Amino acid sequence: MSESTVRIGLVLPDVMGTYGDGGNAVVLRQRLRMRGYDAEIVEITLNDPVPDSLDVYLLGGAEDSAQRLATRHLQRYPGMQAAAERGAPVLAICAAIQVLGHWYETSGGERVDGVGMFDLTTSPRAERAIGEVATVPLIPGLSELLTGFENHRGGTTLGPDATGLARVTRGVGNGVGDGLEGVVQGSVIGTYMHGPALARNPELADHLLRHALGVGELAPLDLPEVDQLRRERLRV
Repeated sequence: MSESTVRIGLVLPDVMGTYGDGGNAVVLRQRLRMRGYDAEIVEITLNDPVPDSLDVYLLGGAEDSAQRLATRHLQRYPGMQAAAERGAPVLAICAAIQVLGHWYETSGGERVDGVGMFDLTTSPRAERAIGEVATVPLIPGLSELLTGFENHRGGTTLGPDATGLARVTRGVGNGVGDGLEGVVQGSVIGTYMHGPALARNPELADHLLRHALGVGELAPLDLPEVDQLRRERLRV
């Protein structure tokens, strides 16, 4: 690989990879390569310290026990936190939102201190949110509806330093009655959308890549199969 290779950090796929969210890293790598960039996926497992030198970081979903393992590891090795402070983009999916908050409560009632990258807390909801979700993005640079599959019991309450990623038009989202889905704080984005989220939302993928590359725009990609996928899922 050349010195200009874009390095995509797939963080703790051994414990935060239950729902296939590792596919988000593959999507980013492919969209980069189709535009002529060298790109590689760097997998960071529980056996590895988390480096602060990668260009973009991705975390996936998991169950309670895996969440605790991930939380302890990220607290011990705060490389991703340092990278986010310098502006590196981070995408946290589902349980990873909770891990990156101030604290989250498990289904068994245990309160676990989080990493503190998001100004939010999460407690279990009475009912599980499961099914298709569609939302209108609330952050600059995104104009297309976001679509995904939610499967969680978390009720996530945002604090004043965090903002919602999108407003729910179908589904549950963060599940606390504010109509919001996901979270944005600095260069860190969280969403409950599986799918993988970046396969279903190419505009969000390119948003992360623009920030990782430090560019204002990227050459468009003509991928009619992706457009067809989005149309099908938004009709569900």
